Amino acid sequence: MGLYSLVLCLKEWKRLVRIRMLKSQATPNSASDGAPGSDPALFREGMSRVAGAVHVVTTDGAAGRAGFTATAVTTVTDSPASLLVCVNTSARSAQALLANRVFCVNVLSAADRDLAAVFSGRTGIQGQDRFAYGDWGTLATGSPILGTSLVSFDCRISDARVVATHHVIIGEVVRIRLGEQKPALIYQERHYHTL
Repeated sequence: MGLYSLVLCLKEWKRLVRIRMLKSQATPNSASDGAPGSDPALFREGMSRVAGAVHVVTTDGAAGRAGFTATAVTTVTDSPASLLVCVNTSARSAQALLANRVFCVNVLSAADRDLAAVFSGRTGIQGQDRFAYGDWGTLATGSPILGTSLVSFDCRISDARVVATHHVIIGEVVRIRLGEQKPALIYQERHYHTL
């Protein structure tokens, strides 16, 4: 194990100790006391308690095919229909998405749990190889749509900006594909669950 790996292991160990400490300090009474919101570890722990729908966001075009798992997706408005997606600026898929100027938000069902892991990077599968998993097609923009998704929103980027560590991307929805109604996949407490 090299020095760089050792430093990373120590940083991860410290982060996990901090999270456990925060969890052990959380009592029903601590809710009324509050804590400074500027503590990144405390903020991440708080956000881990918020359940979120799981999506695979995809893109394709001149900059290549790419995709990632995301929970930071929300509606902006219904006229024109628009979605907001956040992706870390260091993510490989972010550059392709911004260059292609198109993306598709695929809302995952509980049956797509393994696919969520593939596109999150947890399996070590990267880039184009991720699309070997799942049943893919396209709509108007050419971005991959997942055949098993609950719904797919095919979008063109209308605005994008950097906020701290993330790209905040707004896409105008140009096509919608409704899938079969079935249980949804959600993410809470750093684990996938069925809703």
